[in-house]
Amino acid sequence: MKVVISGLGVVMPGAWGWDEAESLFSAADPKPVDIDRSAGYHREGGSRKALLVDSGRMGEWLSPMAARRMSQASRFAVCASLMAFHDAGLKPQSEEGTTAVVMGTTYGAAFVTEKILRQILLEGPESVSPALFTESVANAPAAQIALAVGAKGANTTVTQRQASVIAALKQGVGLLMRGVADRVLVGVVDEMAPLLHSILDRFGGLARPEHNGAEVGRPFDARGSGWMGADGAAVTLLEPEDIVRRRGGSFRARVLGAGMAFDPGAPRSGWGTVPGPRAKALRAFLVENAVSPRVIDRVVCSAGGLPEADRLEARMIREVLGDGSLPPVLAPAASVGNHGAALLAGSVLAAAGATFGPTPGFGVPDREAGIIPHDGRTLPAPETVLMTVCAPGGSAGWALMARGLEV
Repeated sequence: MKVVISGLGVVMPGAWGWDEAESLFSAADPKPVDIDRSAGYHREGGSRKALLVDSGRMGEWLSPMAARRMSQASRFAVCASLMAFHDAGLKPQSEEGTTAVVMGTTYGAAFVTEKILRQILLEGPESVSPALFTESVANAPAAQIALAVGAKGANTTVTQRQASVIAALKQGVGLLMRGVADRVLVGVVDEMAPLLHSILDRFGGLARPEHNGAEVGRPFDARGSGWMGADGAAVTLLEPEDIVRRRGGSFRARVLGAGMAFDPGAPRSGWGTVPGPRAKALRAFLVENAVSPRVIDRVVCSAGGLPEADRLEARMIREVLGDGSLPPVLAPAASVGNHGAALLAGSVLAAAGATFGPTPGFGVPDREAGIIPHDGRTLPAPETVLMTVCAPGGSAGWALMARGLEV
């Protein structure tokens, strides 16, 4: 069976839907805004900017009554799922067969979790709202998606930090290959609450204010000090290629395979510095899928400006693909912040031949990373795209995509 992406839904900072996402990555001009610091969580001199979704546009996809029952993350995920169906030319609730849902998340429901903890600490455990609790769990967005589109198949949520997006993709492909679903919504969602933003800043994850006050995610750049905090969702609709062709449909990209690996020698909460175990697993993945490193003509990576993370991913890529002739390396997180939606949407758009502008924030190469990301030049349509991610704690993931079919 050949698995294809027949639809993509995108809810990201500066982009709702395929066309706006394509324009966003082409323009390569991120526009961070001030995060709400009124609660006093943030440290003095710390990060104060984030790339946030314009939630005022949800009404295009979600009624106010439906939105009231959902957390911010669930709203993003449901809107992106409805977009994915629309992009595929299908109607939710009216399609025959079984629809499954597999979602990934890095941090879960930050806003609702904070509200519950405040109720417990300030008013006592008995004051916790049952309605809030149902949206505080990581799998709430996947459940809300199922209700919104009438999905009665398997419903799974993966939490593997930054690698969650590829773990979800791997599971979604597996459901189709085993014949337990006719189509699968696979996606990733995260929200950026002020409390979460302040915690990430205190742990050194976010880009620090520079001398001119700007905060910039600088992937593979010697000046990189962290990534840009961000929220958003991207959801793909996976289907067997023969089914899509039979109905005369088109698809955005083919999924050639997805894989995961774990480095037991990595630190529990950091990325580590040794790429060997992950590079070995990536090499084996390419062999398993009969793809030579020489035929990969685009790499879409998760690098967002945090030196420790970017250097590990860069070393892994270089060790597998070689130092001398790397294909163009795209870092979509530089445009829309560090969240799985950037990687998933960026990879599908790259496979479809979308234009990417110069990598925002890049200017001074980091010698330890050894990668010069895409400079904005016009590229031929790719044949094979490699999507990569490294996450703290030892996990890593990758996927292969190929061009889709337009009708």
